[in-house]
Amino acid sequence: TAVSYTLDGIAYRTFTAPLPRVEQATLTALNKMGMEVESSEKTDEGKEIKAKATDRQIEIELEAISSRTTRIRTVAKDGVFFKDRATATEIILQTEKILGQA
Repeated sequence: TAVSYTLDGIAYRTFTAPLPRVEQATLTALNKMGMEVESSEKTDEGKEIKAKATDRQIEIELEAISSRTTRIRTVAKDGVFFKDRATATEIILQTEKILGQA
């Protein structure tokens, strides 16, 4: 399992699965984690999902790299300046588990 991070605490990973399958697994993971999905919108690159937890704002970007490969990028914001890398990572790990790629 390889989750990578940017310097500012954004977690990301690439899955060998088409975007619709990763999107469904991500939504299932959020539900399993008790997070409420606020919106899901199509973007030029794929999908953007916004969710919330008790005191976190979650932003997830899904990017179709190819018809069979999707990159997930997650950010869990704790207030204006702080990012919760552990929560962002857990969303990816739960998505991976649902996809059966663990």
